[in-house]
Amino acid sequence: MNGFKTFMLMLLLTAIFMIVGEYAGGKTGMMYALAAAIGTNALSYWFSDKLALASCRAQPIAEEDNPKIYQMVRSLCGNAGLPMPKIYRIPTDQPNAFATGRDPHHSAVAVTDGIMRILDDDELEGVLGHELTHVKNRDILISTIAATMAGAIASLSRLAAVFGGRDNNNGRGNNALAGVIVLIFAGIAASLIQMAVSRSREYMADAGGAKISGKPWALANALHKLEMGVNAAPLQQTAANETMSHMYIVCPFSADLAQRLFSTHPPTADRIAKLNAMCDNMDNAIR
Repeated sequence: MNGFKTFMLMLLLTAIFMIVGEYAGGKTGMMYALAAAIGTNALSYWFSDKLALASCRAQPIAEEDNPKIYQMVRSLCGNAGLPMPKIYRIPTDQPNAFATGRDPHHSAVAVTDGIMRILDDDELEGVLGHELTHVKNRDILISTIAATMAGAIASLSRLAAVFGGRDNNNGRGNNALAGVIVLIFAGIAASLIQMAVSRSREYMADAGGAKISGKPWALANALHKLEMGVNAAPLQQTAANETMSHMYIVCPFSADLAQRLFSTHPPTADRIAKLNAMCDNMDNAIR
């Protein structure tokens, strides 16, 4: 069901993109904009992992430098039926992690110095299982495409607000009010759709990570610690950090209630509640 919802959301993103593109420059403008978006998606498909890792200054971890994390990832990959990804460390005190790559054979998992310091082995396994589930489900590719399309919609919306309504095919004149409406509608719609894609995938990755590690309680504990750690050491909300934020296991920013309503991550309390429910189901099955 979640896969079907994501597919429908991607179709809606494309439809909004085409509507705004048509308004910004007529049919010709729509085609040029769509061609540019396809090119951007192609670049993000092939190089998104390298760009993501470079943007946070991630450094590869050699097995001899940290054999424990290699043992964890290798065991989890065996449980999940995945090839071994590359492993990176991010030199920051904030506890967090993300996975990237276009498919399971071209993937990487990155963990911060902070997460390796505050989590115990069981909790870290739960987090790694979560990220490997993203790899298995190819979530990172979907998230990258959603982010790219949402950004393209926002850019086209700004053009539509200034130049919209000039369609040589039907003689329609410029309408400033309509342009502003398109700008507002498309920006909100793109953000909400991107948020919905990311949120559904986070719930799925939590469940998959709990199954791969066999320790849903450990992942629940880890999420609680990570949210506390982020509140103690939030990332600065720069444009580059905001582009990356949806990839982390928890939102790297400290936000007020209004901001969290539009976060790409579901509420941590809800995620923990679902994991605790998995624990209860496991206990009942044993009895």
